[in-house]
Amino acid sequence: HQLSAQNQDGHASSVGPGWTKASCPCCTSKKVEPLVLVKLGENVRPETKRWLIRLIGAPQKDGGAALLAHPGEDASGDIIMVSAPCCTLLKATEELGLCRIYQDDNMEAFSYKNRHNFKNSDDMEIFLTLAERQYIVKYELDGLWAQRDLRIPGLPDSYTLQHRDNICEKLGSAGVIEDMFPLHNQDKLRDLSEAWYSGNQLSQPLDSINEYFGSSVALYFSFLDCYTWSLLPPAMLGLLITYFSGRCSISSSGVKLRGDYLGPAGYSHVIQAVFSMLWSTVVMELWKRRSSSSSYRWGTSQLAEHFAEPRPGYHGVLGVNPVTSRVEPLFPEWRRTYASCFLPFMLFSTVLVVLGMLCFYWGEAKMQKLHKDWDSLLSQTFLYMPSVVHIVFTNVLATIYKKVALSLTEYENHREESAFENHLTAKVLVFTFFNYFAVLFHIAFFKQDIPMLCKRLGSLLIVSQLVNQVTEVVIPLLVDKFISVTHRTDSEDEPQEDKFRKQGTMPVFPGLFAEYIELLVQFGYLSFFSCVYPLTAVLLLINNLTEIRADAYKICKLFRKPFSQPVTNLGVWQTAFEVLSFVSVMSNCWLLLLSPQLQKLFLEGGISSTKTILLAVLVEHVLILVKLVLAVLIPDEPDWIKKKREHTEYTSMQALRQVIVMSKMDTKITKSITSVDVVQKTNPLVKDIPKISRKME
Repeated sequence: HQLSAQNQDGHASSVGPGWTKASCPCCTSKKVEPLVLVKLGENVRPETKRWLIRLIGAPQKDGGAALLAHPGEDASGDIIMVSAPCCTLLKATEELGLCRIYQDDNMEAFSYKNRHNFKNSDDMEIFLTLAERQYIVKYELDGLWAQRDLRIPGLPDSYTLQHRDNICEKLGSAGVIEDMFPLHNQDKLRDLSEAWYSGNQLSQPLDSINEYFGSSVALYFSFLDCYTWSLLPPAMLGLLITYFSGRCSISSSGVKLRGDYLGPAGYSHVIQAVFSMLWSTVVMELWKRRSSSSSYRWGTSQLAEHFAEPRPGYHGVLGVNPVTSRVEPLFPEWRRTYASCFLPFMLFSTVLVVLGMLCFYWGEAKMQKLHKDWDSLLSQTFLYMPSVVHIVFTNVLATIYKKVALSLTEYENHREESAFENHLTAKVLVFTFFNYFAVLFHIAFFKQDIPMLCKRLGSLLIVSQLVNQVTEVVIPLLVDKFISVTHRTDSEDEPQEDKFRKQGTMPVFPGLFAEYIELLVQFGYLSFFSCVYPLTAVLLLINNLTEIRADAYKICKLFRKPFSQPVTNLGVWQTAFEVLSFVSVMSNCWLLLLSPQLQKLFLEGGISSTKTILLAVLVEHVLILVKLVLAVLIPDEPDWIKKKREHTEYTSMQALRQVIVMSKMDTKITKSITSVDVVQKTNPLVKDIPKISRKME
C-alpha cells in the first residue's frame, strides 16, 4: 500500500487499495490527494492504529469523521495519511458558513441540498482552496466525539472513552496521536514562492496566499501591505520637517535636539501631530474597505462558527445546546466570569512593568553620572545600556505574560475557537500597552522631558529594528542555509511517506501573534509620538519593506505548513488598532501643551494655565469629532460589496421561506394521503380516491 508520487501538475496519482473506501458512492475516486498527516506515538499498537483508521473512515452517523485514511507503509507504521471525499467537504462548507459562486456569478452562502447550482461544486480542487480542504480535515477530526462509552483497542482501561469525550483530545493525552499537520504541495509552494518573495515584484499575490495558506494568513499580509504603503505620506512629511527644521540629530552621544523645540519651521510639531491623528483614522477606514472586499472575494464574509461543534478543549456538564439542539458539554457564563483571574494577574504584571521602569530611570541616572565623570567613548556607549537592557526586559516579560495568559484563557473554557483567541489576544493587548508605552508616557507627561523622550523613542526604533532584522532575516537565512536545507533535501527514489514524514521534522509555525504585536507597537509609536521624532515613519517604512519578504520566506521555507481557520476580518486586532487611533488624539493634544513656542504664545496672550488645559480638552474633543466624522464619511465597505451582501441576505431569506412553505405543504400532503388511506380502507365503495390522491401529490 505504498503512496505513489505526485504528478507534476500537483495532483496525486492513483494510490491503490490503501485508502479507506468513501461512505458515499458518488465520492469514489481513483485519485486521492493526501491533505493531512497524523503522526502516531512510538508505542502505538497495530490494533489501535487499525481502530483509528476505521473511525476516521466511518460515516458521521456512526460516530466517524467520514474521511479517507491511509496507513502509510503498513499497519505498524507511525503515520496515517488523511484526505476528504467530496460530500464531506461540501457538508463542512455549509456548516462553516462559507460562500461560493452561484450559477448567476454572485457569491451565495453554500447549501448542500442546492449544491448542483453552485459553480465547480463537482471539482473540489477548484471549488475549495487547498488551505480550506486541509482545515476541513482538521475540523472533522477535532469534531470526533464519543457517542457512547467505548474502550480503545490496545490501550489500558484508564483511557476508556466516556460519552461525549473528544476523541482526538483523549488520544493525544494517551500518546496515540503525537502530532497532526497539513502537508505541503511542493509544486504549488514553488509557484507561490516565485510570485511572492523570490522576484522583484512589489505587489503581493494575495489570492494565491489565500489559496495555499488560508484567509487568516492572507489577511495578515494584506494588512501588512496596506499599512506599509500607507507609511509613505507620514514618511515624506517627516523627511520634510526634519530637513527644514533640523530638530533632531543623531550623533555619537545620542539623539539630540537642535535649537528651539519647534525649530525654524515654526509649527511643524503641530502639523505632524494633527496629521498623525487624521492619518491613523483614514488608514483604518480604508483597511476596513479592503478587508470587506477580500473576505467577500474569498467567501468568508458569512461564517457561522456559533453553530459548529465546540473546540476540542471545551468541557462541561452534558446538556442540550439551546441553539443547535445538540447534546454537548455546557458551561455557564457566570462560571467563566468567576474563573477569570485576569485582573489580579494584570495588576501583578503592571507592578513588574513599573519596577522595570524605575530600574531604567536608576540606570539612566547612573550612566549619565558615569559619562560625566569619565567623558570617554566607552562611557558614551554605556549611555545606551539602560535602554537596551529595558527593551530586553520588556520582551522577556511579554513572552512570560503570554504563556500565563494562555493558561488563564484555557482555564476560562471558551466554546468557540474564535472566542478563545479573542480573549487571549485581549489579555495580551492590555499588557502590551502598559509594557511598551508606560515609560514613554511617563517621560512625556510626568517628567515632561522632551529631549529624553526623543532619545528614548529613537533608541527604541533603532534597537528594535536592528534586533528585528537579525532575528527575522539574518538568523533564518543562516538556519535555512546550514541546518534546514539538509533536512529538506529529497532524493528521487525516496518513498513518498518519508517525504511527508520529513515535513514533521520542521519547527511548528509560531503563528501571527508576535507579528501583529509588532505592527501594533509600530502603530502606537507613530500615532502617539511621531511629532517628537519625525523620522519614525521613515524607519518603520524601511523595516516593513523587508518585513514582508522576511515573513513570506519564513512561512514558506522555515516552518511546517500551519492550519488556517477561515476568518472574516482581523477581529480583536482591528479593534485594538482603532483604540490606539483614538488614544493618539489625547496623546498628541497633551504633547502640544509641552511645546515651548505654544507655551510662550499663551503667556504673551495672558492665557492662564487653567484656560490652557481647557483649550487642550476642547481641541481634543474637536479632533475626536473630526475622526468620527471621517469614520462615517468613509464607508466600511464599498457600495458594490454592500449590494452583493444585501442580495445574498435577500436570497437566503427567500430560500428559507421556500423551505418553510415546502415543509408545510409536505406535512399537509402527508396528512391528506393518510386520511385518504383510512377512508379507502373503511369505505371500499369510494372508487375515485386514487385519482384524488394523485392530484394531491
